[in-house]
Amino acid sequence: MKKYLLDLKVVSVEHLGDRYLLIRLTSDTKLPDMLPGQFAELRIDGSPATFLRRPISIHYVDDELNEVWLLVAMVGEGTRRLECLRRGDFLNCIIPLGNGFTMPSSPQGHYLLIGGGVGVAPLLFLGERLRQLGCQPTFLLGARGVGDLVQLSCFERIGRVLLTTEDGSAGQKGFVTQHSVLSDEHFDRIYTCGPKPMMMAVAKYAKANGIDCEVSLENKMACGLGACLCCVEGTTEGNLCVCKDGPVLNINQLLWPI
Repeated sequence: MKKYLLDLKVVSVEHLGDRYLLIRLTSDTKLPDMLPGQFAELRIDGSPATFLRRPISIHYVDDELNEVWLLVAMVGEGTRRLECLRRGDFLNCIIPLGNGFTMPSSPQGHYLLIGGGVGVAPLLFLGERLRQLGCQPTFLLGARGVGDLVQLSCFERIGRVLLTTEDGSAGQKGFVTQHSVLSDEHFDRIYTCGPKPMMMAVAKYAKANGIDCEVSLENKMACGLGACLCCVEGTTEGNLCVCKDGPVLNINQLLWPI
């Protein structure tokens, strides 16, 4: 897909708990087409120590409002600088980047979308596209505690939502791979994004049960274009740049010990 360098106008910046920002962006012209699983590279202005753009998953696209939403975890100076944005400001973005999730050819099937932490970000847009195809997605979202679960009402408008928290403050206590739905129900495909240990555990479960599974990798990405080679992942096809050849890959392509 064609990539665009755009100054997008800030519609709003909303704090979600202590760690997350929901940034809604728009343009005076129609936004480019985007796919679930793709991402944007954001230029961080006003931060002298931040030299590189920051890769952020596309959280949601509202075609009617001509908006793209970004869910940002504030983990360092660069991402924390984004909370200084105000309505009417402009955010310089390269968008859309990477390859998205594989969409089913038929609405028939049982689809499970597993997210952990800020890894839930690309799953909202994916779930909406699945719903538009006539599918009924199930979300399995994990977090450390109830305060780290965000955008639940948005997920609930799209599909069934199941929760796990490590401290037991919401949903079932434990990790996503310990949720009872994995033993009680059969799924035809799993999509997942989150911390690598979580995705490896999900991939192991999918492999053991013969379930097609795609993961959205979160390797460190500097350029977003496959030039700097800092996000390389070893695969059955050789070394691939996650930013250009991913970030979505099928688990059968990965060299993980699953």
